[in-house]
Amino acid sequence: MFEKIAAYLAEQLDVPADEISMETTFESLGIDSLDTVEMVMDLEADLGVELELDEKVATVGELVDFIERKMD
Repeated sequence: MFEKIAAYLAEQLDVPADEISMETTFESLGIDSLDTVEMVMDLEADLGVELELDEKVATVGELVDFIERKMD
């Protein structure tokens, strides 16, 4: 899941995927809460699952954990 999210962020933000880690904060990438919601909507469509972001996620790792919990 991390690789998929890192690739998505790299494409959307035009940054190298290898610069994104589990500890990378969305703030450091210039992503605000609205951008996060849009990203989750894109990931929902891509993964075919409803994620309903019901908690604040600040890092890539938190988003990965959140998605993996929702998919179980």
